[in-house]
Amino acid sequence: MVAADLRSLPVPVQEALLEISDPEIPVLSIMDMGVVREVSLTDQHVHIKLTPTYSGCPAMDMMAVDIKRALEKRGYTATIKLVLAPAWTTDWITPSGRAALEAYGIAAPLDPLSDKYALIDGKRVVKCTQCGSTNTKMVSQFGSTACKALFRCEDCLEPFDYFKCLK
Repeated sequence: MVAADLRSLPVPVQEALLEISDPEIPVLSIMDMGVVREVSLTDQHVHIKLTPTYSGCPAMDMMAVDIKRALEKRGYTATIKLVLAPAWTTDWITPSGRAALEAYGIAAPLDPLSDKYALIDGKRVVKCTQCGSTNTKMVSQFGSTACKALFRCEDCLEPFDYFKCLK
């Protein structure tokens, strides 16, 4: 499933949605995160469906507030609806979003099998965001947020978050 297509919307609506960041990962826009599932427009009112990264994600309320503010600055009103199905998956993070995660110091999610190897079996498959080595070790199942695990590189000794693969 692909994220919402903004190309048919007025430029101010597109700009508003592209400028809003994930409050927990400020280098990712909500569009790069893939949480904006559907956008439609009736006159000057924007209808948006958001899928949370996981149920109970505290960032969703802030995203909704930020969306409404950004659109109001451009003369639009908005209705935000949370949709839980289909469930969000890390597959919905765009390639540019994955690159932004890595540049920010958060290892991008792997595929489900590699994720299992890294988080359960302790295999060294997660790449260090500082030096690129896969000689890394999980320090904690939970990093700065519940959707991340804390890793440490055994080569450069730097800690970093790994965004868990969710499918």
